[in-house]
Amino acid sequence: MSDEARPASVADPDRAWRLGVLGWPVAHSRSPAMQSAALADLGLGHWTYQRLPVPPDEIDGTLAALADAGFAGANVTIPHKGAARRACDVLTDAAREIGAVNTITVLEDGALHGDNTDAPGLLDAIGVPLDGRTALVLGAGGSARACAWALRRAGCSRVAVWNRTAARARGLADDLDVDVADAWFAADVVVNSTAVGLHDPAETFVALPVPEGRIGEHGTVVDLVYRPEGTRLLAVAERAGCVTVDGLAVLVGQGARSLERWTGRTAPRTVMADAARRG
Repeated sequence: MSDEARPASVADPDRAWRLGVLGWPVAHSRSPAMQSAALADLGLGHWTYQRLPVPPDEIDGTLAALADAGFAGANVTIPHKGAARRACDVLTDAAREIGAVNTITVLEDGALHGDNTDAPGLLDAIGVPLDGRTALVLGAGGSARACAWALRRAGCSRVAVWNRTAARARGLADDLDVDVADAWFAADVVVNSTAVGLHDPAETFVALPVPEGRIGEHGTVVDLVYRPEGTRLLAVAERAGCVTVDGLAVLVGQGARSLERWTGRTAPRTVMADAARRG
């Protein structure tokens, strides 16, 4: 079966399809506001997008029941991306190589198609060519895997991963054929894929290896953490003259690609960004 098999929802857009985001917890997700606004803009207000809080011990059964429950697809967030990969009948190269699925689409025959739009969503948010650039990814979780894969595929001459637990960084690097960074270096692009700075901005330059006084040596600084008032990492980077990209821009990038797969239509990214920022 091809990974480009037709989504059931594209074949029958007049049906009141269900969509949602699977996670545990998921109450904080801005995806429902973002995707609902996009559906309305596309004339698909009869579709619905909802939060789907599912504990880990129930995720396998939930995934198996998506098609019968009227779902066109679902986004997947922590901690279910690995389970989603195992549940899908068809995987894109990105999902297979990253080892995680964040976008499930129900196909016409009821099969589940798995994709990872986190990776291209990052590149959409950065928005500039990366050929020959160097990149430093902070973290070694699922988001870090998607970021490292995306940056390598985008043509970076070197992608290195740092993590407080060196063994985790080594495992990711071996899987994706990238380098391990034992310490900070002045990469052209640095991506924070950890949760550092989410709850306590003061810990940013303590827990991360980036020297506050040298952050201007990065051309682009990406922080997957999103706080309405901004993160300290991005505030310092902006003052230093760096191009900055926040977590909401990456959320919009990956969410737009998910929506395009489900609907077969061009996602209204400005509408999505505005709705996501309003929450």
